[in-house]
Amino acid sequence: MQHVTKPRRRKFISGAAAAGAAALGFPAVTKAQNAPISFRFQSTWPANDIFHEFARDYANKVNEMAGGQLKIEVLPAGAVVKAFDLLDAVSAGTLDGGHGVVAYWYGKNTAVALWGSGPSFGMDANMLLSWHEYGGGKELLVEIQKAMGVNVQSLMYGPMPTQPFGWFKRPVTKVEDVKGVKFRTVGLAIDMYTAMGAAVNALPGGEIVPALDRGLLDGAEFNNASSDLALGFQDVSKICMLQSFHQSAEQFEVLFNKAKYDALPAHLKHILSYAAQASSADMSWKAANRYSQDYIKLQKDHNVKFYKTPDAILQQQLKIWDEMIAKRSAENPLFKKVLESQRAFAERVGRWHGDTTVNYRMAYNHYFSRTTKPA
Repeated sequence: MQHVTKPRRRKFISGAAAAGAAALGFPAVTKAQNAPISFRFQSTWPANDIFHEFARDYANKVNEMAGGQLKIEVLPAGAVVKAFDLLDAVSAGTLDGGHGVVAYWYGKNTAVALWGSGPSFGMDANMLLSWHEYGGGKELLVEIQKAMGVNVQSLMYGPMPTQPFGWFKRPVTKVEDVKGVKFRTVGLAIDMYTAMGAAVNALPGGEIVPALDRGLLDGAEFNNASSDLALGFQDVSKICMLQSFHQSAEQFEVLFNKAKYDALPAHLKHILSYAAQASSADMSWKAANRYSQDYIKLQKDHNVKFYKTPDAILQQQLKIWDEMIAKRSAENPLFKKVLESQRAFAERVGRWHGDTTVNYRMAYNHYFSRTTKPA
């Protein structure tokens, strides 16, 4: 017969107590470890703008992937601070994060406007993002932010299609038509339109149409058909000039307070980063769908006339840009450093892109020749 050893009572009670304590204590420990982190996050866009929707799309991706560990609450422009005050508010910790464009911080250092202003040496917006991620742009932006004295972590995403030359009272057929026009733009585009003779006023998106309505502006540019429709451009103008080099390759910026960002565990930092990459693709797909719908709607429902900006004006923009960047480079070593980095990247990538990319317009005209061009 096998001898069975009876467990000692003291050992059994001790083990049971430990097991009970673990069972009781585990949920409390888990709850403490996984207490949700909340980020108060403001965009630089009005609530009805598709750009604010893009900001919410980014936050939704983060919130879903974080599984309750991190939650971003998105507020529209003006909810806490004015649009152009976002960078300082995030840097100071008044807000935990935000969504906008780096050109808005042009007044702190002109070099930041090169993430979107000008012809970008022939790169489109996706190629400029490639430069940022793989061609040295990311490191240069950190260097500039240190020089600006701001305490933020930036993620760039969302390649924007080429922006219109602007909305006007009448078609612009030559550079001289811009002279004396009270015009809204931002970033280095201020220099470009000023050189063409416009009297420029930089305003946030939500203030443009009221200024046009009151006669404080004669013309303005913002970004795209969906944003322009939502902002009400069609109510104050019926003429929009398409194609321009003033902002032909812009993208969005998601920024976070650096101390708050650095305090996050590594996996949540990865989620913030990968959500930006996912949002970059999603935004591009959504933009193609929505912008094209609203482009047609502006014409059919609101009698807006779209005209192609004459090549002579586009060539003049390039000439003005060359003069501008020579002047800005002499004033700001960081500006010059960014330009040199972009130029080296664009020469290689632009050649590859131009040599290998087929002419999609040829195929489009083959199938839809009767509906191809603006006036």
